[in-house]
Amino acid sequence: MERKRRILGWVGVSITVAFSSIWAYWGAFENFHEGWYSSSIWENILMFFFQYMIFTIIFVMLALIILKWKKIGLIVHLLAGVFCIWFFSEASFSVVGLLIVIPFAVLGIIYYFGEPYPLKWAYRLIIFVPLLIVLTISVPQGVKVANRINDGDFGIRIVEGNEVTLAWAPRGPGWPDRGVSWQEAQDICKYLSEDGLSIMETEQNIWHLPTTDEAVRSMMLHGENAGGVWYAEKEEAVYEKTPDKESPLWDVHSKIIYYWTADTSIKDEKQAYIIVYNGGIYDKRKIDHYSYLSFRAVKDVPIPYPDYSE
Repeated sequence: MERKRRILGWVGVSITVAFSSIWAYWGAFENFHEGWYSSSIWENILMFFFQYMIFTIIFVMLALIILKWKKIGLIVHLLAGVFCIWFFSEASFSVVGLLIVIPFAVLGIIYYFGEPYPLKWAYRLIIFVPLLIVLTISVPQGVKVANRINDGDFGIRIVEGNEVTLAWAPRGPGWPDRGVSWQEAQDICKYLSEDGLSIMETEQNIWHLPTTDEAVRSMMLHGENAGGVWYAEKEEAVYEKTPDKESPLWDVHSKIIYYWTADTSIKDEKQAYIIVYNGGIYDKRKIDHYSYLSFRAVKDVPIPYPDYSE
């Protein structure tokens, strides 16, 4: 019986380490992909712990509690599952149910009847495995983010790509710091004034969403063109070097990490292509409206180039 309790306990430790590690891996990458955009280091740190590391922390803390106090730990496991069902009521069951609620309940029962001796190794694995994953991912990603170029110029920017030159709209209605749907982005472009700062009463048709090809060819890294090419038939973008969330195309302190393009998906007319700051191309429903998905209008540039800084 003692041997069975020990095996059962180590099964619980293995499950805890597996799920906390999965969430640690996801959270560490997502923190520097869609997060870490605030100009305040403390806000970024709080977001890191309470938005991206929260489930890793919960799995670890629940295990540490139940290893110390079994009855209290079992109750806390079950209450945590009930809370997640309520709090994430609109989320997919495949995420909340399979990766959070069911593991909480199963782990509570396993730990209650199991004894993972020696306990010191159980504690070490539960704490240090996810911590090692977080550090392994976060350190290089943090260095990468710290080296992003931010010149602070949010006016009209002329960007010369490989075989394409466009003027990108200034911060304002043509480059909003909020999420919009594809159709809303299209409508704004139609009515955008010459300087890109006002919405006119009649259609101007000066600005437009960049095509997928234009967006890919315009992507940059550290002030140099990334050498992107869009293969429409394969729905694939290939780059000489991976772009990043930097000036002049992106605002490093904005939560926006996707831009709409003008092109409808070849697979579904209800979807349009979006471009990620790292150059990736995906299709999204045109009605989608997310806080991190927006647009930046573009227009053709006459030669010689006008001086938009005046």
